[in-house]
Amino acid sequence: MALRRFFGFSDGELMRSDAKPCSKLVTQTARIFTVGGALGFWILCRLHYGPRITVPRSLRWAACGAVSVSSTTALLVRLFSPECEPQNITAYDKKKL
Repeated sequence: MALRRFFGFSDGELMRSDAKPCSKLVTQTARIFTVGGALGFWILCRLHYGPRITVPRSLRWAACGAVSVSSTTALLVRLFSPECEPQNITAYDKKKL
């Protein structure tokens, strides 16, 4: 699924043996950007609605931000990270999980 080989960024070799597994990298990235996306969209909601803000509306915006930003960054990591190339997934993800 990694696009690195498609764009010519990959030489097809294995990562070092101490490389972080792809699944762990994607999970950590999604967790970090969940918080950032929630805060960012909450701020955008506050700026957009001003004094008309309500708690359910701001929570809805924060939830949408958390889901959209975390899933987008996790997908980008999955597509462009060298740890997520097929040969590295088969070599390291299976034995580390």
